[in-house]
Amino acid sequence: MNTPHVVVVMGVAGTGKTTIGPLLAARLGVPYAEGDDFHPPANIDKMSAGVPLTDEDRWPWLDALGSWAHGRAGLGGVVSCSALKRSYRDRLRAAAPGLVFVHLTGDRALIEDRMSHRQGHFMPTALLDSQFATLQPLQADETGVAVDVAGSPEEITERAMNALTALPEPAP
Repeated sequence: MNTPHVVVVMGVAGTGKTTIGPLLAARLGVPYAEGDDFHPPANIDKMSAGVPLTDEDRWPWLDALGSWAHGRAGLGGVVSCSALKRSYRDRLRAAAPGLVFVHLTGDRALIEDRMSHRQGHFMPTALLDSQFATLQPLQADETGVAVDVAGSPEEITERAMNALTALPEPAP
């Protein structure tokens, strides 16, 4: 199934954006971009030290992601990005108006457990509370779906595909 959608796989740290994003992109037959790769080194240094990013830290990162998404408009693609605040999603949509969001959601205890078993990732579990405090779920006027992260990556991807299939195709 190919799609002209550019999909942002969003959610707090530990929901599986980096796992589900590539699986979803493969199912859709489109490229995947790892959102963390768009962070400037200063952002990674802050997060590695357990310091939450400010909005000012995030703007260049969001602009880089928006530029990538804009370049994929009409072609499709999947990119991971926490996109926790409405203002972040609005900034992404300003660069790439047809974005569709897949919000990975789940129980905090499950997410913390998964984070504690990750290796080689700069985001410590200590920042999970700040992520949940910052999270503003998708609103009714935002194109997207919420997908529960319980189960295997394949089950989560299948739920995401089913939810995306139910969305109307973007306007040309």
